[in-house]
Amino acid sequence: MRVFSYKIARDYGFAPNPFHGVCTLATCKPQIRTSAQPGDIVVGCGCSGNGLAGRVICVLRISGKCSFQDYWDDPRFAMKKPFFRGSQSRAYGDNIYHHDEHGRWVQERSHHSFADGSMNEANLFRDIGSDSVLWSEDFAYFGRAASPIPDHLRAFDGDDLYPTGRSHRVGFSTAFVAATETWFQQLPARGYLARPAAWP
Repeated sequence: MRVFSYKIARDYGFAPNPFHGVCTLATCKPQIRTSAQPGDIVVGCGCSGNGLAGRVICVLRISGKCSFQDYWDDPRFAMKKPFFRGSQSRAYGDNIYHHDEHGRWVQERSHHSFADGSMNEANLFRDIGSDSVLWSEDFAYFGRAASPIPDHLRAFDGDDLYPTGRSHRVGFSTAFVAATETWFQQLPARGYLARPAAWP
């Protein structure tokens, strides 16, 4: 088991998407989506830009991993497809990529397209840098109520759960991974716990 940590610069409930009983990471962070495997723990942290530096916005244990097309086709994730005449959580759906009949990528109207629904190629090419979607049924999404990273995970024999810069952290020591696992297991609540930080 490995632990990945990264900073969430913009928390709209899109990446990660914590709604409808499953937390998914389907866009952004292609390196994590490529490398992480079921059983790994992924920690999304706040940053100075959203006033949540040193805090945990979301932590999840990966339950499964699939391709974009499988994510699109799987009826379990139909509620993750963006729908702009429903709830705010539906509007921020992250199930946005699939192939057309010619095998070309389709980017649905979404938080990662332009406002008129046309394709945002910059977001497309970053997102499809990994044809992998991570999903979890064992997660805690704190959103705007982001929880401080425990002190013992900030200074643990040279390891620090909080990432530096814009990149992610991985490769923690075995002892640190075990300490993170214990902290995750002992969280008092699970699931969707508060609204995204960027929502009004």
